Amino acid sequence: MHPAHDELQQKPKKKSNNVWTKSTSRPEPQSNGHAYPAGADDPPPPSDDDADDPDDDDDDDDSAPARKKQKPLSAFASAAAAAAPPLPAPPSASASASKKPKKKSNNVWTKSTSRKGKKKSKPSPHAPAPEDTVLMTPMPRGFPDRSDDSPDARICLSRIYKAEKVELSDDRLAAGSTKGYRMVRATRGVMDGAWFFEIRIVRLGETGHTRLGWTTDKGDLQAPVGYDGHSYGYRDIDGTKIHKALRDKYGEEAYTEGDVIGCYISLPDGEAYAPKPPHLIWYKGQRYVYSADGKDEPPKVVPGSEISFFKNGICQGVAFTDLFGGRYYPAASMYTLPNQPNCEVRFNFGPDFEFFPQDFGGRPTPRPMIEVPYHGYDCKIDGPAENGVAEKTS
Repeated sequence: MHPAHDELQQKPKKKSNNVWTKSTSRPEPQSNGHAYPAGADDPPPPSDDDADDPDDDDDDDDSAPARKKQKPLSAFASAAAAAAPPLPAPPSASASASKKPKKKSNNVWTKSTSRKGKKKSKPSPHAPAPEDTVLMTPMPRGFPDRSDDSPDARICLSRIYKAEKVELSDDRLAAGSTKGYRMVRATRGVMDGAWFFEIRIVRLGETGHTRLGWTTDKGDLQAPVGYDGHSYGYRDIDGTKIHKALRDKYGEEAYTEGDVIGCYISLPDGEAYAPKPPHLIWYKGQRYVYSADGKDEPPKVVPGSEISFFKNGICQGVAFTDLFGGRYYPAASMYTLPNQPNCEVRFNFGPDFEFFPQDFGGRPTPRPMIEVPYHGYDCKIDGPAENGVAEKTS
């Protein structure tokens, strides 16, 4: 046997590390001992050179298997690359940056600028029509306590529309206080025509002070008369007038204990400039004030309107003019230091006044406040009957 031929038979084959190549070896035919290329269907016929080769006899005698012919590794790699499907291209930097989720901001004051919104669902044809929404606010203070006033009663000081620390007499015509500078008002008010009432200063003491005058239903009861834009006051100190907490020179001198202050108001055709009464509704067993647009009606000035004060029957001049339309109530506020007797005043709504003016200087002659009729709560209630009982108040 040829020595080179033995080395070829004993030399092991190298294992390919290419994972993309596929083994193409097939079992050798046993017919003639000749190797043929992998993938061929039939062995090639013997050539003339094989017949003349002197070593063929030795090979046959030894019956040694023939050596396989090997292809280069590059041929398998190129074939596998051609047969393998193309790999997807890696995403570009711009595409990955666009798909990168944004970090959620923890700033609660920023507003989202995303245009993505929830999908709008189509309205169902069987869905009920949306109802109109209205703004509701709690009902007026004291409503509907009818014990404060009634058609059979006369005008007096209100037990409801007053500061908690203001004390009333049994006949509800006198008031006093030592706890702060707070207000009490009458049960009835006026919005049209000329009206008059008196207040006697019963007791001031060494530290007592008062503010007397008129207020609307929006005046702050926890403050003195003239503190806000809804009340008009006359002070005992220097006889000044006060409105919106601003003091102006008014009377010739201050008033003191024992004086009688007359309060005059004129509202010519005032009802035409008064705001509309609030509309109350029933909701879950309670009353609320509602407004269709949630806006208050702007106030209107009553032309020719004025407020004047009289000290012991002597006019101190016109104090305020161009009043806003609305209902005005007699009011007073008292103050004194702690550990002192109450500062006390007493109202006189007529008809018998102590110092009724004889001359009003061309102004309309007023009527006494005792003649003001019962006007209820200047509101209207609409609502379904509850427990079989329907109520309407106006």
